Amino acid sequence: MKHTNARATAALILSKLRSGQGSLSTHFDALPSNDNEGLVRELCFGCCRFYQELDFLIGRLLGKPLRNKDADIACLMFAGIYQIRHLRIPDHAAVNETVAATGTLGKPWAAPLVNAVLRNYIKKQGELDAAIASAADFIRYSHPDWLLAAIKQDWPDGWEQILLANNCRPPMTLRVNLARMSRDSYLESLQSTHIEAFPGSLSNASVYLVKPCAVQDLPGFLAGLVSVQDEASQLVPGLMNLKSGLRVLDACAAPGGKTAHILESEQSLTKMLAVDASANRLIGVTENLSRLGLSADVRCGDAAKPEKWWDGIQFDRILLDAPCSATGVIRRHPDIKLLRHPGDLENLAQRQFQLLVALWPCLVPGGELLYTTCSVLRQENEAVIKAFLQQQTDAKYAAIAADWGVKCTFGRQLLPDREGSDGFYFCRVTKN
Repeated sequence: MKHTNARATAALILSKLRSGQGSLSTHFDALPSNDNEGLVRELCFGCCRFYQELDFLIGRLLGKPLRNKDADIACLMFAGIYQIRHLRIPDHAAVNETVAATGTLGKPWAAPLVNAVLRNYIKKQGELDAAIASAADFIRYSHPDWLLAAIKQDWPDGWEQILLANNCRPPMTLRVNLARMSRDSYLESLQSTHIEAFPGSLSNASVYLVKPCAVQDLPGFLAGLVSVQDEASQLVPGLMNLKSGLRVLDACAAPGGKTAHILESEQSLTKMLAVDASANRLIGVTENLSRLGLSADVRCGDAAKPEKWWDGIQFDRILLDAPCSATGVIRRHPDIKLLRHPGDLENLAQRQFQLLVALWPCLVPGGELLYTTCSVLRQENEAVIKAFLQQQTDAKYAAIAADWGVKCTFGRQLLPDREGSDGFYFCRVTKN
């Protein structure tokens, strides 16, 4: 990307997201490394996180909407107001740098308009805050109205806490390789390098950093003593009843955190197969395993078409971390608010059901399948399991005995916690 002005770069990325092009991850991967990269990321994450709020404010401040071909200017205004409203950048600097970005975008005609809108926001901030406070919930909580309605319906007593957690910055959480080191010992290593941290309460391998840091600054990271992984997904191996000699399949494995954790948790498996449909993402799986000194059979393939990659020998355990709406990890991927649409849920639920049906013959009688998603929506979780159990006569629901999360009709649900784990769903099914 040729633009070096951080505000202009962020505006271009946001305008592409608004038109359905790519994701924050794909756009960030294409960014050249430079001094502005951190600010670009901050602006993009923040504008996505508070998109509905910012859109409301721009609508109040503009006399009429900008033309579609000037979506980059609209997004530049988003970035400008986000800086003033949510960052510690002085107002005058935020205004001046944002106005200057109109030239970088090749639209100097927009400079007076952007200047007027931002200065008007500063002047009317109290009045606009009051307008937000009395606005519809989807504006006040900055979520798409359809998604807010779905979360309210599924969690009538917890919807507000979910939305507030979604709008927080996510913690950086680590998974200590307990096969190599105790959590207490690793916490001491962090303390000796002046990195503040504390143990998690759900997983005995989890560590939360008080402030995020670069992975290369973590003691023992390159040596495989620790990995970055949210605490919720660290619960997976403990729910799989692992033991020596088992054949295990991780059916949608990338980026490989759960595959690695399974191998760390049980080092005497007969077989560990990690399958994913994305060859590019499997590179990350291989790199993770290499760093950790672990080995698995890593194959590229569609989990819904096991005939393409399966040798016919059944597995004792299957992990299906199914593709989903990712509504439990919005705080980590706030572009979900722009990229997801109501119709996606039905398509995803169908895909999840198809994956369960396709993988079921791969499980040995007496074996166990653990179904997980990072969604908080029942349509992708309990409803999928219910439909599968109704169709598959040799499948039996196995309750999870635990004191964390919410007990559902089928499985358990962790809801996103502002100071803890992401939203995550777990359900165990056994084969008669």
